[in-house]
Amino acid sequence: MMNRRTLLSALAAASATAALPSHAQQSTPKIVFGYTAVTDFASVFVAAEEGYFKKRNLDVELKFIPLNSTIPAALQSDSLQIGGPTPSVFLQAVDGGLDLVLVAGGGLTSKTITGFGLVARAGSGIKGPQDCIGKKIGVPGLGAFLHVTFRAWLKDSGVDYRKVNFVEAAFPQHADLLRGGSVDAVVSADPFMSRITESGAGYVASYYSTFLPENNQTIVHAAKREWVAKNPATARAFRESLVESAAFMQQPKNDAKVRASIGKYIKLPPEVLAKVQISPPGPMVSEKQLGYWTGLMKEQDMLKTNIDVAKLIAK
Repeated sequence: MMNRRTLLSALAAASATAALPSHAQQSTPKIVFGYTAVTDFASVFVAAEEGYFKKRNLDVELKFIPLNSTIPAALQSDSLQIGGPTPSVFLQAVDGGLDLVLVAGGGLTSKTITGFGLVARAGSGIKGPQDCIGKKIGVPGLGAFLHVTFRAWLKDSGVDYRKVNFVEAAFPQHADLLRGGSVDAVVSADPFMSRITESGAGYVASYYSTFLPENNQTIVHAAKREWVAKNPATARAFRESLVESAAFMQQPKNDAKVRASIGKYIKLPPEVLAKVQISPPGPMVSEKQLGYWTGLMKEQDMLKTNIDVAKLIAK
């Protein structure tokens, strides 16, 4: 049996421990999340606005990043804890030696989506893939989703994409670059694509996106492996928030709220917001989805190593 002194010491220690905040409360880190101006981040926007992050005691700050291709470097430098690169940007970063993993997924490809495509400068004469040879075309991130899928479309159409001059240009620059004649066309997405066509600065030469197979990730949510190892419960809670958000998005009655969430973070005016297409949500990433991207990138000589995709998905 405990003697009196031992019992009193134990009670004092228990009282002191009870007065402290719980370890879980102390160890939950703040998440700075990096996104770009596309609707593929809708599930994150909804999770923030509908309280799904707060429900799980997550402190998430959403930070706009102009170029998708810079997100892996921001993760590596700890400027971001989680960010949304396109699958190709993520895989190139891993191929280059960054130790990143995926905690969740963003939007999915769909044959019904015509919210991005090849937008040619008025008077350029570009009508199809063959017309792109020798032209200067702006893409919102070299090696990112639109660049890689556009090159795949050119190749599928019998065009050598190496004969096309690609330059990196952020979405907000597309209209001005076309008006000024700095580029012949851009691979763009709504709402920027609609604004260009409505202003008369350009026209849609192809909704090339409809050639893509369905249900592949357009955006993936990545973090440093080290960060996930230190914060496994936080990473899982982030993913669970997006699963709940995806269920909310899939109910037609919530459409207005979903659009309002998107409008808040990518600054869309009401008339554009009402018409913009929203990619289907895909919060869970599979090995098959990543395998599609590694195959596509190997065809374009974008990967130097054999990547084991099974090791890139956080559990």
